[in-house]
Amino acid sequence: MKNRTELRKEIMTILYQINIYESNKMAYDTEEVIKEVSLIDNEFVKEMVYGVITYKNEIDKLANEHLNKWTISRLGNTDQAILRMGVYELIYTETPPVVAINEAVELAKEYSDDDVKNMINGVLDKIYHSK
Repeated sequence: MKNRTELRKEIMTILYQINIYESNKMAYDTEEVIKEVSLIDNEFVKEMVYGVITYKNEIDKLANEHLNKWTISRLGNTDQAILRMGVYELIYTETPPVVAINEAVELAKEYSDDDVKNMINGVLDKIYHSK
């Protein structure tokens, strides 16, 4: 059984792939993308992926309000996936805020550069303190 930290890597990968499909205007089936990445049927993965897809406009608007002279669309696909997942988990789930922020920052440490990691940390921290 995978822990939630490992599942978040899968969620990031799924959101990354969906972002690629959407930016290239390619058709995709969300369930199929989930099955390609996640070998187990997991409610946490589905809730997070469908949540980010459902609230993407609200998530992006909120992120853009806290990105200093940037927009989420200017970030790389991996960075967009991490930030969207972090914002979704922070705003729409029962995950403790410190956990949601820390998990996103840890993913950014592994998959992004320091500037982006710091940006993601700053945006999530600002959103948390404005709630």
